[in-house]
Amino acid sequence: MTLSVLVAPSGFKESLSADEVADAISEGVMRALPSARVLKAPMVDGGEGFTEALVAATGGTMHPVSVTGPVGRKVDSFFGFLGGDEACTAVIEMAAAAGLSLVPRDQRDPTATTSYGVGELILAAMDAGAERILLGCGDSGINDGGAGMAQALGARLLDTHGNRIGFGGAELLRLFSIDTSGLDPRLSDITIDVAVNWHNILLGPKGVARVFGPQKGASVEQVEILEDALENYATCIKSATGLNIGYAKGSGASGGLGAGLVAFAGATLHPRFHIVMDYLKFDRMLEEADLVITAEGSLDGQSPYDKVPCEVARRARARGIPAIALAGTIGKGVQETFDNGIDAFASIIKRPCTLEEAIAKGDKFLRRAAEDAVRMILVGVRLRADAVHGDRRPFRQAA
Repeated sequence: MTLSVLVAPSGFKESLSADEVADAISEGVMRALPSARVLKAPMVDGGEGFTEALVAATGGTMHPVSVTGPVGRKVDSFFGFLGGDEACTAVIEMAAAAGLSLVPRDQRDPTATTSYGVGELILAAMDAGAERILLGCGDSGINDGGAGMAQALGARLLDTHGNRIGFGGAELLRLFSIDTSGLDPRLSDITIDVAVNWHNILLGPKGVARVFGPQKGASVEQVEILEDALENYATCIKSATGLNIGYAKGSGASGGLGAGLVAFAGATLHPRFHIVMDYLKFDRMLEEADLVITAEGSLDGQSPYDKVPCEVARRARARGIPAIALAGTIGKGVQETFDNGIDAFASIIKRPCTLEEAIAKGDKFLRRAAEDAVRMILVGVRLRADAVHGDRRPFRQAA
């Protein structure tokens, strides 16, 4: 009987795309078991690769465009249109305009980066005739609550003197009022569905500034500045729109972009895998698998909360299929993943190395880790077979 292995990883941020991770793992599986049937299902969660994956899955088209990047300079970006019956549905990933990978390492200051380019992508999609927009949130390099996006769409964010505030999360401390009268009128006629991490909220101890600010370069002092700024922002949004967005599910997605999309673009937020899985046909491929191997850059106590490995593994467990997770780093609270579908995990880093080396050699490390994992499984298969046949010396050599 041929073993069918479904390889369903996320991408490794700033190292490998989901497709590249899937290719590396598949090669490792085949090294250990050349007879295996490998099925590849590169996963996206709304971040980098979201647009390309959904466009490819539906036979759609990609459209290049230049927008304002997170540090204020123009960047080459893109959006897509789905194919088939959804040809009027545009697909946008916010990371293509305000992603962390677009922020140079020496400029990673989330008090200053902006989501303005995301608003420009929305405008470009509407200019191209979109009647619906699917927007993916993930891999962001911002913490401005979607204020920059709102400014691009025509909202006026004003200080106490009636002057427009600047870009970046820290500027929201100066915000006094919001004038929405200049928002693009087409927003009232278009449907915008947003794929978000449903567990991310805008404010509080588990809010976007305190949980994700440090990952984007914020110091301890800057985290507090951002929290205060977003609290003021939420207050001004409530005054302008009547929406109490600070603790709404998904409001903290992508540096608070979720909040801005609801408040200024009339968007509806959705748990991201409710959108993604429908287009990637993952469940159909899962039906053919005997084993699942998933992967992500980091596996820790946050992984059960709308991250690719646990989402994949939970679906596998529901069908009685074992799931293994490979990760660049194993962090605090990782044991919680055992209660969320993952049966075993391993780090792909087998020796001390720098972050730069880990990023550069990610594909090599993944191939080796996948090969090692499958070889360990084969040992277990031999032990089980020998136990069934009463052989207590499974590794003896033939005379």
